[in-house]
Amino acid sequence: MNVLFIHQNHPGQFQHLAQHLADQPGNRVIFVSQPNENCQIGVETCFYTPFRTPTPNLHHYLFDLEKAVIWGQLVHEVCRGLKAQGFHPDIVIGHSGWGETLFVKDVWPEVPLLAYFEFYYRAVGVDVGFDPMMPSTLDDPPRLRLKNAINHLAFQSVDWGITATRWQASLYPPEMRRRISVIHEGIDTLIASPAAAELQIAGVERPLTGSDEVITFITRNLEPYRGFHVFMRALPEILRRRPKARALIVGGDEVSYGPPPPAGSCFRKLLLDEVGGQVDLSRVHFLGKVRYEDFITLLRISSAHVYLTYPFVLSWSLLEAMSTGCLVIAANVPPVKEVIKDRSNGLLVDFFDREGLCALIDEALDHGDAFAALRFAARRTIVEQFDLKTVTLPRQLALIDAVIAGANPRLALRQGAAGRPVAVKPSC
Repeated sequence: MNVLFIHQNHPGQFQHLAQHLADQPGNRVIFVSQPNENCQIGVETCFYTPFRTPTPNLHHYLFDLEKAVIWGQLVHEVCRGLKAQGFHPDIVIGHSGWGETLFVKDVWPEVPLLAYFEFYYRAVGVDVGFDPMMPSTLDDPPRLRLKNAINHLAFQSVDWGITATRWQASLYPPEMRRRISVIHEGIDTLIASPAAAELQIAGVERPLTGSDEVITFITRNLEPYRGFHVFMRALPEILRRRPKARALIVGGDEVSYGPPPPAGSCFRKLLLDEVGGQVDLSRVHFLGKVRYEDFITLLRISSAHVYLTYPFVLSWSLLEAMSTGCLVIAANVPPVKEVIKDRSNGLLVDFFDREGLCALIDEALDHGDAFAALRFAARRTIVEQFDLKTVTLPRQLALIDAVIAGANPRLALRQGAAGRPVAVKPSC
């Protein structure tokens, strides 16, 4: 089988799926992406580089739409080149959000296209306007309507869609939702698993272990969308209450989501300028971006793992923390509540309630043994609902088979794949 994947940042959400398909004898897997250094054994990469940014002085409502057309055009050219070389995919699987799948059907009109639909933008009720620190503007509704044009244009050419959670699917209009299956990318629960661990932190005299009071806060980048400002503003009181605790903070200084900070600064610096004088910085450790192995070790020694987010796409790190058996204290927002039930498999707190966050961390560190059942239940949730080998990958493969065959994907998923384990090899 020939499979073509498309994602501007290879491998994105397709890491496990692409690797599994590449591992099967007789398959040829090609991945179209913008240049990066990521690699997967047996996966060929075709890179494209945007030749320009959107037109200067273009109406700002149209900025994302023109960028999508530019990226879609470049992918179209790559696909035409592959076709000229004799490559004919049995299926194309791509992320729809940046326009890359827009013109694929103009190259291979008969080839099934399965597209990942990540987020349908709304002016109220989700991320925009959620946080007073990032107030919405009168421009937001029309801007987001035009941003959703990419969703709608992409949907017109797909055979079927896929998204990660029920909440993400619920944001799409009913006519789109009917042709989108909910299947998460999956968590390798054998790797993200509880175990005794220790981690040496620079400036700390001995390695930290699960016996220490370790508060973890982990996100791709330290920014308001993931509640960094709330956590930092709560930190003085957290550390005042817990004189032996250390806060281990993972994340970069770029911006993944939302408006950027003032030029020349970053949210980490802004928040340190605001609260740094109120905390013992010898107990606050900014670790930047870490290797995956160190990320898992951090989770294994965590006494309380804080996960805050706007109503937005759920982070893989939350599910990995639950799979590792962390005691998670998370924002009480719809995407989180899809996987965490308060005081059943984790603890929920209002996103803006700094006092409530401090109290829950205090309770967790005072009575850690009493929450052992929550840690166990958190891992069980991920194993039963999100395990890569026994749940999500089999369902993805069943969906692919159905789309290629022109069958009803919903019927195919009901009849079969969950619970049928598959072998998974690690990427390089």
